Amino acid sequence: VKLLNDALATELVCVLRYKYHALAAQGIHGESVKQEFATHAREEEQHADMLGERISQLGGKPDLNPSGLLTRSATEYAEGGDLREMIEEDLIAERIAIETYRAMIRYFSSHDPTTRQLMETILAKEEEHAQDMHDLLVQQPRR
Repeated sequence: VKLLNDALATELVCVLRYKYHALAAQGIHGESVKQEFATHAREEEQHADMLGERISQLGGKPDLNPSGLLTRSATEYAEGGDLREMIEEDLIAERIAIETYRAMIRYFSSHDPTTRQLMETILAKEEEHAQDMHDLLVQQPRR
């Protein structure tokens, strides 16, 4: 349950970061990137819901308390100064989440196959998000 609450915190931080980026993105490519950020925010929120539900199924309590959210999260909340920095921050966060979730999958593989499958589902979407951010990043002009 603790591991899942840490993953829940990670997802909530990702929701907030993507939502901020969707609202703050500007520039020549801003509109199309805003849509991508908004889509990712919704998908991260779905992950948070899935994790919260699994925590409840296991008899735990989903920890949604904003106090200490960043200390429980594997990723940081970074706003980024411009569109390129926002994309970079999201790519870094996705890669951290991917590595964290891979480790969780290895742990759950012998302890809890249902939770392992849940994490594999979330991991697949995180890998897709990382690829999306990478693709957006290579389209951005260098500083």
